[in-house]
Amino acid sequence: MTKQKKNDLMAGITLFGVFLMWTIMVRCVDVKPVGQNGTDIGFAGINTWFHGLTGVHMWIYTVTDWLGLVPIAVCMCFGVLGLVQLINRKSLFKVDRDIIVLGIYYLIVIFAYLFFEMVPINYRPIPIEGIMEASYPSSTTLLVLSVMPTLMYQVRRRVKNKTMQTAIIYAGGLFAALMALGRTVAGVHWLTDIIGSILLSFGLFMLYRFFATGRSDKN
Repeated sequence: MTKQKKNDLMAGITLFGVFLMWTIMVRCVDVKPVGQNGTDIGFAGINTWFHGLTGVHMWIYTVTDWLGLVPIAVCMCFGVLGLVQLINRKSLFKVDRDIIVLGIYYLIVIFAYLFFEMVPINYRPIPIEGIMEASYPSSTTLLVLSVMPTLMYQVRRRVKNKTMQTAIIYAGGLFAALMALGRTVAGVHWLTDIIGSILLSFGLFMLYRFFATGRSDKN
């Protein structure tokens, strides 16, 4: 095992562990009935302070919601790439390892999204179209920060043109950062929801890198 793979594994396990501890803390620390209809919210002091500071900006919520289609399109592109390889090579075992692992990774991200929709940790600060929705972790932030790093990783491996490679990587990083910032200040999530998404998404990505990278692959 290369040093890079060891680092990826340790980072992934550490971040995932921190996410689990953070989730427990969200349920246990400074819990007060300050949410919709008096629902309990952890870290109530800092969450209500930050929500009051940013306010609610539904136009940012709408824009970032639509832009959430971008990572979905990225997933579909890699799905097509895997399908083309499967058809041309006539065997699932001949599809590139990192693409197979990527498909499994995306399924895990979807599972995490569905799990927290079915097991709400808390609810949004405000109703969306009159409906109370699960808020932790921020699903859009989780999707963007889970998928866009895989785009940057794959571009670094597959795109040979350095100018194009650099442009896509910087564009992907900027997009991910702006989306996370947008969901943070839109006022439709608590601050702790965003932090939870960041921890989970980067933890999952580091584990993806560990499993996707071959023994001698340093990328």
